Amino acid sequence: MTEPRASGPPRATRRPPAGPRQLHPGAWWLWALGLGAAATRTTNPLLLLLLAAVAGYVVAARRGDAPWSRSYGAFLRLGLLVLGIRLLFAVLLGSPIPGTHVLFTLPEVPLPAWAQGVRIGGRVTVEGLLAALYDGLRLATLLVCVGAANALASPARLLRTLPGALYEAGVAVVVAMTFAPNLVADVRRLRAARRLRGRTDRGIAAVLSVGLPVLEGALERSVALAAAMDTRGFGRTADVPRPLARTTAALTLAGLLGICLAAYGLLTAGGAGWAVPVLLLGLAAAFAGLLLGSRRSVRTRYRPDPWALPEWLTAGSGAAVAASTIWLAGVDPAAFAPTVVPPTAPALPLAAVLAVLIGLVPAFAAPHPPRRVS
Repeated sequence: MTEPRASGPPRATRRPPAGPRQLHPGAWWLWALGLGAAATRTTNPLLLLLLAAVAGYVVAARRGDAPWSRSYGAFLRLGLLVLGIRLLFAVLLGSPIPGTHVLFTLPEVPLPAWAQGVRIGGRVTVEGLLAALYDGLRLATLLVCVGAANALASPARLLRTLPGALYEAGVAVVVAMTFAPNLVADVRRLRAARRLRGRTDRGIAAVLSVGLPVLEGALERSVALAAAMDTRGFGRTADVPRPLARTTAALTLAGLLGICLAAYGLLTAGGAGWAVPVLLLGLAAAFAGLLLGSRRSVRTRYRPDPWALPEWLTAGSGAAVAASTIWLAGVDPAAFAPTVVPPTAPALPLAAVLAVLIGLVPAFAAPHPPRRVS
């Protein structure tokens, strides 16, 4: 009969080396919102194209192979569509910008007296087309920034990081943000299936034929999501006193209203003096409301996403692009808003270029996302 071995102290086990990980989704959205905020402060087409190029390079360098990661191309095409529609409206409906350089003249439709100020057809000027081009390009750049965030940040992980007070509203927001990437993934899958069957995947008939399967797949995902949420006990909250609930709602509402008012003041001329204190007070009230509201949530997080140095660098680069662009736009407004009457060639200031290039930091600081094993 063998004697039992003496049990000693447990041997230290070597932890496996850290492999690729996904960056915190909040860092990606803060970076993308910083680029979008910079795009709202300029109509310079060169700077807008540079912002779109920076977002596209970061997406190409740090995009994973998940289905929602392939939605960036759809946002690019949507941006081009918006730009084309804006130019088409400027040609057909005219532009409020007075111009003297006439390109061509369309037949003008006579309108009644009560429709003064509105015209259909007429002269198409260089100044009007340039103004429409700059406005459309700015909106297209915003769509590109949002598409970059959708292609880089996992919507499910973004929902997991929301505070408990915003979890119910965050579900609706995340489901809405997930719709576009999943729609693109379903269309790609069905088009590939049509090609494998020897059918064409181009044309209006092919697009209409995949419409019903796409809607059916979206419905099935919604039902599966509802079942999973019900199984995990979604909606179960802790009992909190009524005065605490009312204080939480008042602080959150006041904070959000203050943030919206401050954002309006920052976007308008002359409102930066009072907007910054209002913004700070709104952020403080909203943070206090979210902190108190998190007490009613009893859900736990499994393997929470870390917020380390790459997250700080990514979010900080977006904030640096927004802050430096807003400051430079106040110092040299002519470089950020080229005039169209008379038409002038847009300049490309070196300081603005360096400020926008700060947005390339995530392409080198963010970790490579893990690849799925096929």
